[in-house]
Amino acid sequence: MSDDDDDKTPTGPMGWREAVYRFPPLRNAAIAALLTIAGVVIEWRVDSQAIALPLFIAAIVIGGYFFAREGVEEFIEEREIGIEALMLAAAAGAMAFGLFEEAAALVVLYASAEAVEELTFARTRSAIRDLLELAPRQARVLRDGREETIPAEDLRPGDVFVVRPGESLPTDGVIRSGRTTLNEAPVTGEAVPVDKGPGADVFAGTVNGPSAIEVEATRAFADNSLSRIVHLVEEAQAQKSRAQRFVDRFSDRYSPAVLGAALLVAVVPPLLGGDWSEWALRGVTLLVAGAPCALVMSVPVAVAAAISRAGRSGILIKGGAQLETLGRLQAVCFDKTGTLTRGHPQVTDFVTLDGASREEALRVAAAVEARSEHPLARAILAYVRGEGIDPPAVEDFEAVVGHGATARLNGDEVWVGSPRLLARLAPQAAPPAEVERLEQEGKTVVLVGAASEAVAVVAMRDEPRPEAREALGALRRLGLTNLVMLTGDNRRTAEAIARGLGIDDVRAELLPEQKVDEIERVRAAYGTVAMVGDGINDAPALARADLGIALGTGATDAAIEAADIALMADDLKKLPEALAIGRRSQRISRQNLVFSIALLTLLIPSAVVGLLTVVVAVLVHEVSELLAVANGLRAARSPDAVTPAASPA
Repeated sequence: MSDDDDDKTPTGPMGWREAVYRFPPLRNAAIAALLTIAGVVIEWRVDSQAIALPLFIAAIVIGGYFFAREGVEEFIEEREIGIEALMLAAAAGAMAFGLFEEAAALVVLYASAEAVEELTFARTRSAIRDLLELAPRQARVLRDGREETIPAEDLRPGDVFVVRPGESLPTDGVIRSGRTTLNEAPVTGEAVPVDKGPGADVFAGTVNGPSAIEVEATRAFADNSLSRIVHLVEEAQAQKSRAQRFVDRFSDRYSPAVLGAALLVAVVPPLLGGDWSEWALRGVTLLVAGAPCALVMSVPVAVAAAISRAGRSGILIKGGAQLETLGRLQAVCFDKTGTLTRGHPQVTDFVTLDGASREEALRVAAAVEARSEHPLARAILAYVRGEGIDPPAVEDFEAVVGHGATARLNGDEVWVGSPRLLARLAPQAAPPAEVERLEQEGKTVVLVGAASEAVAVVAMRDEPRPEAREALGALRRLGLTNLVMLTGDNRRTAEAIARGLGIDDVRAELLPEQKVDEIERVRAAYGTVAMVGDGINDAPALARADLGIALGTGATDAAIEAADIALMADDLKKLPEALAIGRRSQRISRQNLVFSIALLTLLIPSAVVGLLTVVVAVLVHEVSELLAVANGLRAARSPDAVTPAASPA
């Protein structure tokens, strides 16, 4: 079916009987089938061609209307001969031989298969749109201290609305008052309710728990999380994988070749003395047997079903090419901070050096880190403020990528950074002895300094995510054992974290550009590689990897746009689930391709040598097409190979 029919494709929940009435191509096919059956019965019981013939002609006209229109439009507008043109030629050829009953059967079977296929495909593509129904259509907005019910479409950023227990949120926002738990499964795929309080981000469609909350809208209804997910998934389903592009190119050349071969079969043997009617009928049969319907649908249904399935689980896959790459991953590189760890380091030690003033060292640390957005900077700033010290103002702040930051405090140069920054500022200076001791304890160490001298050592610990070990174990059970940690942290700390997670390949003390080089080395060693990070800080490595995967992007547009795959939940267990979806989609697509090509290889010579009639060829052809579609729809099932008890893929 063409895109022109999208407006008449029912996408809401309904039974097949209702779909017959609401979907014109399926309705026409059903009417044509009834007319054909009536004609066959009259021909058999009454033996009246005069009555049966008009019924067969009516069945051909009604049943063939939609695909005939598409075939003609495709030929006129694009100068292409498609599958519809082959079916039209076959039906016309059968009628030319007076085989109106066979022509009607051909039209009915083909129209029915195409209608069922398109309806199924449309439902698969639109299943993700059911998410939009989760957001309520009305909202209780606070205005002048009173609740006012308005259409959710009228919500604007800045509006404050009330959500009562058990209700869904109409749009995205930030909690301004109240504490509750929210079921975020519609957006993130995470089934466990999440505790939320003032300042927490919340998403449209999530279900409120036991307490009423007041939420300030951050997005209009039309731009909320559910709408973004639907938009991204629909865009993804329109993008084609390498296998899809190959099938499209093959079909563009193959269909005209089948038409030409059918003409040769119908014309050449009679010129050499063969029976004209027999060979012309074989040519008609070849048109049917050689039509590549199952081949053309072998990949798109599986891709659309898999992307839709992933989207409903909070896994946004940007397109068929990315899904295909996901299915053939051979290695995964992980950023450490915020990906394998919680991303919330806490200061464990603050050691002053050589009699330096603790208060002055704390002031220097606060002054520099107040201007930085790095997670370590936030941890240090929180610690210093906990000591009762507010950060003083600085001048000439400069972030030194991969090292730390420098600034001027009261005219003096001050800095906070890794031991690498000390080596850069004072190449002859040796790192303090406390650095090695603290790093051996698995802690991240940062120095606080003035001029070219360190005045304090700060140690922090960032604990591994609680689900990280389970997620990495699931990846190994799926057969993906090449797992690599890439981090700018010191080697001792990185190796301590890696040992706890079971990662053997650790590449530490890397600058951002060095992570890109390591991606290339991993690709050279193992093959197709993915990079898992936050989508912003690791942008160069994410871009260089074959697949960039951003974690925990529910509220981050930039991360969603930067990655090939965005995991909406801040949960590493979504990664093996995504891998399982990608591998199953690739496996199903491969099965369909092999099945379709094998069937064509069998049907085409059978048609040429006269082993098939037109009706048998149509029946086998359309049944095979529906089998390919049904097999492709298996990609829409929830994967079950990512549980702890699962066996290797």
